[in-house]
Amino acid sequence: QLQASGGGLVQAGGSLRLSCAASGFTLNRPAIGWFRQAPGKEREAVSCLSTNNDITYYPDFAKDRFTISRDKTKNTVYLQMNNLRPEDTGVYYCATDLGQASSYALCHRGPTEWGQGTLVTVSS
Repeated sequence: QLQASGGGLVQAGGSLRLSCAASGFTLNRPAIGWFRQAPGKEREAVSCLSTNNDITYYPDFAKDRFTISRDKTKNTVYLQMNNLRPEDTGVYYCATDLGQASSYALCHRGPTEWGQGTLVTVSS
């Protein structure tokens, strides 16, 4: 199971760090990532991490602002978000998939195993 936390209300330009606590079996997945869904929009990839080599993938909007990382000892994946914008508002989910072999594949093809989301609200 995956459990996301760390969301909240922040002003534009601020920062948040999201956490995703993973149970034992999900650590065997080849990649894990963060996805978000803004009000009235489709869910989109935010960042993904390959668990065998720590290669990361970011879409353009997340580059230079967001950083995905993990702590193996805590079975936790993080998303550090800096310089937040109102358009970053949404529910953020961590997710994974047994069949996606890389961070790029997971972010582009999408996961099938989803955790509960955490709400991020960025005020202008």
